[in-house]
Parts: sequence; structure tokens; C-alpha cells
Amino acid sequence: MPRIVMHPALRREELLDRAQALILQRGYDNVSLNEIIAAAGVSKGAFYHYFPAKDALLEALAERFARQALERIRSIPDVPERDALGRLNAFLARGRQDKVENAGAAWALFEAMFRAENLVLFHRINAAVNALLLPILADMIRDGVRDGVFDTFDPEGAADMILQIGTSTRGIVARALASADSAGMEVAITALERRVRLYEIALDRVLGLEDGSLRLAESGHIRMVMEARHAGRGETPA
Repeated sequence: MPRIVMHPALRREELLDRAQALILQRGYDNVSLNEIIAAAGVSKGAFYHYFPAKDALLEALAERFARQALERIRSIPDVPERDALGRLNAFLARGRQDKVENAGAAWALFEAMFRAENLVLFHRINAAVNALLLPILADMIRDGVRDGVFDTFDPEGAADMILQIGTSTRGIVARALASADSAGMEVAITALERRVRLYEIALDRVLGLEDGSLRLAESGHIRMVMEARHAGRGETPA
């Protein structure tokens, strides 16, 4: 039987799929490169052609996560807005919409990302996502400063603060995911809602806005995403 030759880009994606499944199941630090190669069903030479080291594989996984996240956000149709604040809020709303629409299907992946054994992968993905989104947000804020909508001496720093919120709330989200009962999850959700509200106020003041101008999360958004977790598991929230 003739050997099937796969296009290099398709082969690379297949290797990433196999590696991702194994790492999310067992944790990045708990899986050796030899185990990943065995799971991929290829020779070491073939694998090293694409990923010469485990760190190169991690970098590729992070970049793929980041690229997919940005593509999903950009696929949501643009909504005409009058000013820079409207455009910034619309961009943030796209991210929230993506989380709600994909929450049910993505929860298994999402929960794996928040386990302690995947901390390295979590931070590498955050860094990759932030690298893609930072210039987009910084340009929006610069436009707002130019138009007199925002008042900040460091647009890039303000953009970075917005992006760092996801990393800074990791502990609260992890507690919500680890909650064994609805009462524990309720406590974590309330804490996360309060923290996001605090960040909104802080960012409003960094950007020279009135409190309540910037919306990182709509009312009930966090609860909606968490309830999608139950729905995906076939559970009924208490």
C-alpha cells in the first residue's frame, strides 16, 4: 500500500492536536516529550522536524490558542460606534459574546487550563494572546486620547492593564471550578463579580472616564458562563 504523504501544515496541526490532548489530560509538567512523540505515532526525527524541543511545542500550542481566540473575536460583525469608548466597549463585548457562545463546548478545555498542573501552559497562552491583542487595544486607546475621549499618558500601559485582568483573576476562577457544591461556586462567582467591578472602576479612572463607562462584564455575564458549565455536564444548577 502506498504511503500517504500529509501536507506539512496539516501534519503540524495533527501533532499539535495529539500533544494538546495529552497535556490537557495529564498536565504539561507531567508529560515527557517522548510520551508526546509516542502518542503522535511518528518517529522522533519527524517530530523534531516541527518541534525541536518541548518548549518549542509549548510555544506553538500557545500561539495556536491565541490565534484561534483572536479569529473568533474578529469574526463577530462590527457594530458602528460613535467614539473610541464605544469601539473599546464593543471589542470587549465581542470577547464576552465568544465566551458565552462557546462555553458549553469549551468547558472541558477551559477547566483543564485552570488546573494547577497546567499553570505553565496557562501563562504561556495568556502571554501569546496578550501579544496579539495589546497593539489592537493600545491603538483604540490612542485614538481615544487623540479625540479627547480618554485621558491617559500611557495608552499601552492601560491596554496592558485590561489584558492582565484575566491572569489576575485566575485564582478566583480556579476556586469556582474546583467547588464541589453550588454554595462554594456561588461564593466564588460573587467574588469574581466584585473583583471585575473593582477593575472596571480602576480602568475608568486610568482612562479619565466616569465610573461605569468601561464594561468588562455585563450584569449576569459571569453567572451565565458558569451555568453553561453545568449545562455541558448535564447538571442542573442549584
